[in-house]
Amino acid sequence: MSTDIERQWTSRIRHSVVDKLPPDKLLPDTQPAYVASWIYVFGVTTMAALAVVIATGCILALDGPQWWHSSTLGHYINSMHLWSVEIFFFAMVVHLWGKFSMAAWRGGRSMTWVTGAVTFLASILAGFTGYVSQTNFDSQWIATQAKDGINSTGGGAFFNVLNLGQMLMWHIVLLPIAAVVLTGLHVVMVRIRGVVPPFEDTKTEVAA
Repeated sequence: MSTDIERQWTSRIRHSVVDKLPPDKLLPDTQPAYVASWIYVFGVTTMAALAVVIATGCILALDGPQWWHSSTLGHYINSMHLWSVEIFFFAMVVHLWGKFSMAAWRGGRSMTWVTGAVTFLASILAGFTGYVSQTNFDSQWIATQAKDGINSTGGGAFFNVLNLGQMLMWHIVLLPIAAVVLTGLHVVMVRIRGVVPPFEDTKTEVAA
């Protein structure tokens, strides 16, 4: 009976997840001393800003893509959305370059680095589609200037920056899902592999 249970795909997945990510790794009580660094504060700030971006974006979506131009509340929420995006990108870039200087892919952590870098690329695309979805002169100008460059690559056949509906759907559905999923994978990878140690600790471990 137990053999039959072990053959079930749900049982195999459960065992695999528990082996790679036991509870003490998923929700650790302690961290190494070198985690007390500002570079990790920027990583947490990035995730906090992303949460505010999504929350304010959901509020902006309630009344359509124009109401924030004429509503006082809309102006406020739109400003919160904009500045949380600014903080998101600033903190992400600092975290990205900080981890690059630390060679954060060491010790089998290449996928941790890759998920972070791909999240950054997806976020750039999300920011761009947000700019062309503002429904004002700025968005029209950005879209008309961008279309020639995108069309020259052939991407305009699939990604039409002059199509407000398409850009808005990319901005509020597809790209946020990608950003959240990639961020979740990044955090899971950090939990599985742990935080990369300083170079001195790595040399000590190798010597031992």
